[in-house]
Amino acid sequence: MRLDLAAPELLAAAADQPWRNPEAYWPRFGEATAEHSAPVVALGLEALAWNAHDMLRRAGGLPIRVASKSIRVRGVLDAVLALPGYRGVLAYTLAEAVWLSETIDDIVVAYPSADLPALSALAADERAAARVAIMVDDVEQLDVVDRAAPPGRRRPIRVCLDFDASWRSRALGRIGVLRSPVATPEALRRLAETVLARPGFELVGIMSYEAQIAGVGDAPAGKPAEGALLRAVQRASGAELAERRAAAIAAVRAIAPLEFVNGGGTGSIERTVAEPAVTEVAAGSGLFGPHLFDHYRSFDPAPAAAFALDVVRRPDSDTATLLGGGWTASGPAGRDRLPQVVWPPGLRYAPREGAGEVQTPVIGAAARGLRIGYRVWLRHTKSGEPMEHTNEIVPVRVGFGAGGGTGGTGAGGTGTGGGAAGPAVADDPLPTYRGEGRCFL
Repeated sequence: MRLDLAAPELLAAAADQPWRNPEAYWPRFGEATAEHSAPVVALGLEALAWNAHDMLRRAGGLPIRVASKSIRVRGVLDAVLALPGYRGVLAYTLAEAVWLSETIDDIVVAYPSADLPALSALAADERAAARVAIMVDDVEQLDVVDRAAPPGRRRPIRVCLDFDASWRSRALGRIGVLRSPVATPEALRRLAETVLARPGFELVGIMSYEAQIAGVGDAPAGKPAEGALLRAVQRASGAELAERRAAAIAAVRAIAPLEFVNGGGTGSIERTVAEPAVTEVAAGSGLFGPHLFDHYRSFDPAPAAAFALDVVRRPDSDTATLLGGGWTASGPAGRDRLPQVVWPPGLRYAPREGAGEVQTPVIGAAARGLRIGYRVWLRHTKSGEPMEHTNEIVPVRVGFGAGGGTGGTGAGGTGTGGGAAGPAVADDPLPTYRGEGRCFL
């Protein structure tokens, strides 16, 4: 079954924002998925539709390239790309891009590759070579391509240059991720000239990702001083980048036409699209709304994706133990990398165990009411990473507005709301990359 994120009935249900009533929203996730074995990953379609259309609003007409690492479900990628305003995929590995190119005709690989078999496969596949652009920020990466497939034996490989978007502050040092070594307009032009002079390559675009703005919430909960500092840093960084990026793009456009200039991410859409030099913005995490994106002032994504674990033991009257749970997120280790327990409320991790590989004890007032067989719902820190833990996701239609809903008990849920407008239902599961036998990182 193909998802239709423009269906009128789905948009009408999304307009009610049912996630604003968590006392009914999460139990109805449980109701809809009760027949599926845990761990079960569910995707609220009302929330997904809301997020997809809200990102289009934020982009103001500029195309959005979907970051596939934040999705990892082809059925969802297809549904989002079917919406006017979304165009192309930002893949995370070359092997993934070659695979996706079977059905998607515009793919940029966000990171350089030294995968010789994947490079050989790209060069040998005329359709993939016409649809996929590799990422380059170093001449040695071009040499690797030539080793995999000599230029005289392949069609030209499409190339996108990665321009560093981090900020170098005199007081704070380098702010942002350690990506491209190409940080000045002059350096970007030199690299572009090298690509243009090399046989077997075609320069088609430029990418720059301002992670210090797009991936860092500017309103951390309970930390107003830190939030004020973050906003000041982001303002300064954004102003510097806009000027530097414009100069860099102009320097390259003076010697070569470009199909696209990609920038930004979910957390910086409004800021990035305001730059005239940028022709498209990248985004993906905002579709599923993981809890990392709960703390931004400029937007408020709906929690679309969550997973449920079974209660399987009671070590004591104040503790319930879940099977599984250690789906910690990548990045600097810290509490914000742990899944967020969202239902029932009043639960927290046992401090000496945290989220465990096979079992996760939870404590708190709500733990006393959890019986064996009940389920607990959690949100991951990030968007696509949970898909590496499951073969499928279950699309859920919660079936009520913000005013109410009823939640099941036992295996289906642990709470109630009022004023239901029809049962919550689950659509046919969608395979993840893992479910299709694919694992790229």
